[in-house]
Amino acid sequence: MARIFRRQRQLHPVAELNVTNLVDLGFTLLIIFMIATPLIQQEQTIPVNLPGESKRDQQKAPPDTEYVAISIDRSGNYYFGSERMSLPEISRQLMAEAAKAKQPVIRIRADLTLQWQQVVRVMDEVKRHNLTKITFDTEAR
Repeated sequence: MARIFRRQRQLHPVAELNVTNLVDLGFTLLIIFMIATPLIQQEQTIPVNLPGESKRDQQKAPPDTEYVAISIDRSGNYYFGSERMSLPEISRQLMAEAAKAKQPVIRIRADLTLQWQQVVRVMDEVKRHNLTKITFDTEAR
């Protein structure tokens, strides 16, 4: 019987680490945060002191809901998203939103110290364009 003798190989630690997948993951997270950050900050840039509401009354919207924010600050200035506009300009923007296949939810963010007439003007414009989904932003107490 013949025997085969092999020389035992010594195990060497691998000095290389493949980081391609980690780099891909890092870039993916960076892109997600770059897209999400402006959307989150869009509504917080307009200083509005919102009216309060009890926490138990608040409801969460479905995650696929598209929103359009209309804000009115303390001075009575109107904003569509984060862009300052006059009421006729907001009306034109609402006309474009009404033409979409799926109507967005109109979020009205009005300062606590405003007269209701300014909020009613916005509501009239929304109603004039047959947009029926309206919410009012409040702060939880």
